[in-house]
Amino acid sequence: MYMVLFVLDDPEHLDAVLSAWSAKGLTGVTIIESTGLHRRQKRKRIPMRYTYGDYVEEEGHYTLLAIVDSQEMVQTCLEEAERTVGDLCNPNTGVFAAWPLSLVKGVCKTPPQEND
Repeated sequence: MYMVLFVLDDPEHLDAVLSAWSAKGLTGVTIIESTGLHRRQKRKRIPMRYTYGDYVEEEGHYTLLAIVDSQEMVQTCLEEAERTVGDLCNPNTGVFAAWPLSLVKGVCKTPPQEND
């Protein structure tokens, strides 16, 4: 099994990436709202006259995590991500990584049978 991590730069593409992965057989993805160091350092401060302190508008992205069962599915996830957002070597698209997992529990092909 492998862990797939995809940091999606443009949140507008989230539904398209999830739909593409689902159509290829991916059954579960964890979605985390995130921001990176570069965006954090250049965040915009919006002064608000009637609030305490400044309102900070964060420009974020999503980090997707998925456990897949084969290197082929890793490649499929990468291809579908790039089909949606473009070549990941281009700026403002995203970052994709995958690595093998030595232990996975809780991800089962078939649900366990209940005892009668």
